[in-house]
Amino acid sequence: MSITKKATVLALGLGMVGGLAACGSSGDDGRGAGDSKTVTLVSHNSWAVSKDVIAAFEKSSGYKVRVLEDGDAGQAVNKAVLTKDNPQGDVFFGVDNTLLSRALDNGLFQPYEAKGSDLVLPEYRTDQDKHRVTPVTTGDVCVNYDKAYFSEHKLTPPDSFDDLVKPEYRNLLVTENAGSSSPGLGFLLGTAAEYGDQGWEDYWKKLKANGVKVVDSWEQAYNEEFSGSSGGKKAKGDRPLVVSYASSPPAEVIYADPQPATAPTGVATGTCFRQVEYAGLLSNAGNPEGGKALLDFLLGKEFQDDMPLNMFVYPVREGAEIPEAFRKYGPQAEDPRTMDPAKIADNRDQWVKSWTSLVLK
Repeated sequence: MSITKKATVLALGLGMVGGLAACGSSGDDGRGAGDSKTVTLVSHNSWAVSKDVIAAFEKSSGYKVRVLEDGDAGQAVNKAVLTKDNPQGDVFFGVDNTLLSRALDNGLFQPYEAKGSDLVLPEYRTDQDKHRVTPVTTGDVCVNYDKAYFSEHKLTPPDSFDDLVKPEYRNLLVTENAGSSSPGLGFLLGTAAEYGDQGWEDYWKKLKANGVKVVDSWEQAYNEEFSGSSGGKKAKGDRPLVVSYASSPPAEVIYADPQPATAPTGVATGTCFRQVEYAGLLSNAGNPEGGKALLDFLLGKEFQDDMPLNMFVYPVREGAEIPEAFRKYGPQAEDPRTMDPAKIADNRDQWVKSWTSLVLK
């Protein structure tokens, strides 16, 4: 989820991004990506893993892991494509289904079928004939709502795309720029899946007329504009609806002190778009054997069990542990909007261009 995502470490106004990301990096020990004892992972800035889990991999594999975090998902993918002939590392993690075609069409990855690929749940598998990417995480981009606001105003929270254009929800929603933000793009694709190639533009005209606010990033939308998050409360955010993730409510519980009995935010499950996040062995990787070992690790049960409470996304491996807080406060949508990656590839750039002209001008 680069869902953008993924997905995606939730800051919650508590400085969690820096703390969690540090757990995922073994630091730059001065050795380059071509060092046979070092394997370099290039990722967006929401990469995170428990120290003991990465240490166990380093001990068993003999490789030291070096992590390069390179901005949000879109920025990281674009930079990786531009540097593909002389890549910064060996493995790239963080390209999701909304941007996958950009990476594949530009030859970013070389084939490798990671160990455990047969245990990936069928709905998350892709590129099965060439094995250029390995599914690692999944998550749902959904509208979140501030429970206290809707209770105080005696207003039923929205639960569908159709609801969001109703007069009672005027000036309540904040979303991210579809041209610069992974959840913003996921939300746009969700509306295209819901209303079709022609109907999504009419929908956005209605959404704009109903006062939707657009900001550049998820951090700004969730931690500054949204009234329901801990960060938004501190920033005096005044929008009780935000495009975020289905796993955002569990994070609001887990990182609160003291923890509340129930999540202060909820999910409009009829607005969800399913993201899948991939990793791949970079073309021209300096340490391809180390990269292969790292990809095996990303699909291993230890990492898949560890990942949800670090990056707040779901595992893709069959039998991986789902935290109780996820099941209770942030279950995956039963009927999320989805779209074939080929359709995304054919339409994404034009849709973003049309969306920009329609909504931002």
